[in-house]
Amino acid sequence: MAVERVHEASACKRVDGGITRVFQLLGKRWTGPIVAVLVEQPTHFADLRRAIPGISERMLSDRLTELGAAGLLVREVDEGPPLRVTYRLTESGAALEPALKELGRWAETHLPESGPCTEPPGC
Repeated sequence: MAVERVHEASACKRVDGGITRVFQLLGKRWTGPIVAVLVEQPTHFADLRRAIPGISERMLSDRLTELGAAGLLVREVDEGPPLRVTYRLTESGAALEPALKELGRWAETHLPESGPCTEPPGC
């Protein structure tokens, strides 16, 4: 005779609010790679775009704006000539470095290099 388990809603834990906030921001496509590039050093917009294959200028601009609004990076304008914009992490943004490095190590161990195809054509 099988024992039936009764599910009690009170037995389920809710997702931690901090985890929810982190993934609402960093879980967006492209955000993690942008922060990973900026952890290494302050970077110009064009260099960021080159460092992240497949990201459009519009998407990069949108993600940089979101990270700035979250207080993780600052935009610095060098009037030039030529005019150049540099992005650098704030202290809060730079504090992500240990977590990002740990996630990278985890991925090397647990995520295969060939995952689901995300870029057409050839999928």
